[in-house]
Amino acid sequence: MHHLRRYLIAGLLLWLPLGVTVLVVRLLVGTMDQTLLLLPERLRPDALFGFHIPGLGLVLAVSVVLLTGMLVANLFGRRLLALWERLLSRIPLVRSIYMAVKQLAETMFSGGGQSFRKVLLVEYPRKGLWTLAFQTGTGVGEAQQKTGREVVNVYVPTTPNPTSGFFLMVPREDVVELDMSVDDGLKMIISMGVVVPNGGKQGTRDEVQGTRE
Repeated sequence: MHHLRRYLIAGLLLWLPLGVTVLVVRLLVGTMDQTLLLLPERLRPDALFGFHIPGLGLVLAVSVVLLTGMLVANLFGRRLLALWERLLSRIPLVRSIYMAVKQLAETMFSGGGQSFRKVLLVEYPRKGLWTLAFQTGTGVGEAQQKTGREVVNVYVPTTPNPTSGFFLMVPREDVVELDMSVDDGLKMIISMGVVVPNGGKQGTRDEVQGTRE
């Protein structure tokens, strides 16, 4: 029974990560293939070739993104974009959603942005309990002025799905900055703490307390 258990665990360690990876890749490719529905029916690959080729939707999406990026990178494209944004700014609900998403994208993809660049340790949901969080900004706003304290905007993801979570404004002195990378932080969150990064400084409890003080 001991050998059978060892063989079973060895087999699971091989097939479980491979199976989950295949499922996730199939889900992403299948989702991206839905972009092919934007093409006229006679121009879709299924109609042209007579059979389905997985992944062509991803190629189409990347091509559209590249072409639009090339278009808006020049002076004429920027003028068209400005005209398009002025048009959207006249629609109340659309204006709010579009501008919020645009500011988020500019912050995340800009080289000098601070969003999701640092992994933090914060006490949440109460004192004495620690969780990982990602810094999303340090801009001075009304919250800084009204509280009279320097606060840090953080995103606390849920486990094992980091795409949902909570937005918190935490005082700077209550935040502990970690040395681990964002990728390592995501691995730790998704694995529910099973995968613990070994990189960075191994601080003791006293060092953490000293950082907060």
